[in-house]
Amino acid sequence: MTAWRSLAVKLCGTLAGVSLVAMMLLTVTDVILRAAINRPIRGTFELVELLLACTFFLALPAAFLRGDHIVVDVIDTLAPRRVALLKRVAEAIAVVVIAAMAWQGWLAARDTLVFNDVTSDLEIPRILYWIPVLAGMIGGGIAAAIMAVRPANQR
Repeated sequence: MTAWRSLAVKLCGTLAGVSLVAMMLLTVTDVILRAAINRPIRGTFELVELLLACTFFLALPAAFLRGDHIVVDVIDTLAPRRVALLKRVAEAIAVVVIAAMAWQGWLAARDTLVFNDVTSDLEIPRILYWIPVLAGMIGGGIAAAIMAVRPANQR
């Protein structure tokens, strides 16, 4: 793996991991406080929702760059010579799908910004939810494109 790919994987993985740990700690703390003294943390659902978006979408570019997708390898045994081509086709399709998702996400984020949407409890601007989503989709699309055109010896 090249140095820049390794750095991108570490950065995305670390941000996603920190978001996941924060989400778990917040949830556990909320449950304990609710059970022990009947004082849940206000806005836990909204914060977990934001952290979940960070966890999933910031991990997306790293998954593409590492090739850590869920794979059903039935075709590997049936047509082993076609596997490399099928992987490239799948990566190209991923680029198109992620680009469409990013475009639609951009439109939804723009509406959120125009209407100044906020969450109900903490009044967190909803545009903050779209930042990791769009960053992850754009990064994932770029990563998928890079992986689709990389030389066969760098797989």
